[in-house]
Amino acid sequence: MQMRRKLLWSLAAVGAAAGIAGLGTFATFTSTTSADQTITAGTVAISLGATGASTNRLTVNASGLVPGDTIQRSVDLIDGGNQNLSAITLTTSASPTSLLDSDATNGLQLVIDRCSAAWTEAGTNPAFTYTCTGATTSVLATRAVIGSTLVLSNLTSLTAGSTDHLRATLTFPATAGNTFQGLTSTITFAFNGTQRTATNQ
Repeated sequence: MQMRRKLLWSLAAVGAAAGIAGLGTFATFTSTTSADQTITAGTVAISLGATGASTNRLTVNASGLVPGDTIQRSVDLIDGGNQNLSAITLTTSASPTSLLDSDATNGLQLVIDRCSAAWTEAGTNPAFTYTCTGATTSVLATRAVIGSTLVLSNLTSLTAGSTDHLRATLTFPATAGNTFQGLTSTITFAFNGTQRTATNQ
């Protein structure tokens, strides 16, 4: 019996020592700190002026053209984003299509100019004309009306919050022959803005 008690006391002592050793193994000093960082993406947004107003006459149709006629339409190009742009391009397409848009030489020719102030509109719908009371700058030199990703130059709307006052002029060349009589084309103007070059933020 005495031997048994000694054995139990020995086992208890060993267990207590193991418990104390275990406590020493898992005890550590700790320290924690943190910081919050808010990340917000910028916005890129270009738009045209109010449809039907002098700030966007691109939707106004023209009919009864004969060789030598011109069509002038004003449109405001607005950068409504909060980030600058690296480029603005124009793609024009036609549907329905005809020789009016597919003949690069005798079909419609397009030129776009910018005025430093809003264009002064004259004439009655649809025969509008425009004069500039400020400085006039070329945005797109004369070319065939249909084109893809045409780079527009001398724009202030590359800067966020800016607006360009543009005038698109379509000319029906005097060289167009009888094969153009009665033809119809619907021209779509699609402007595309590209974000500024990525930087270190």
